[in-house]
Amino acid sequence: MNNRMNPRSVTAEGPARAVFAAAGVSYAASCAVGTGVASGAVDLHGARWVHHALYITTAALAGAAVSSLLWSTNRAGWMLLPAAVPLAALARLGPRFPRHPIVALAAAPFFVASLIYSRR
Repeated sequence: MNNRMNPRSVTAEGPARAVFAAAGVSYAASCAVGTGVASGAVDLHGARWVHHALYITTAALAGAAVSSLLWSTNRAGWMLLPAAVPLAALARLGPRFPRHPIVALAAAPFFVASLIYSRR
């Protein structure tokens, strides 16, 4: 549908793009902190809550981005929806799971694709 035909959806495109960008930045920050901790470059001993807060923020922003399917004409939510599987698995498996980084990175293609698609 052409955005010019539906004025309500035109005004929702800016917020939709913003929430996809915020979700992508939050995911990247969480991955950066996790990589830093795993490599020993960052010591979060006593402050592991920082990484957990980034995970929660990422999950919440990803949920908000996917919800744009309901309030916007932006269809990028379909690209991000599969990221819910690895994000949910991380919550269930926990940080001590040996393949935690692999599960976390499984969401990366969906975040990248949805960010690119949301800009169209």
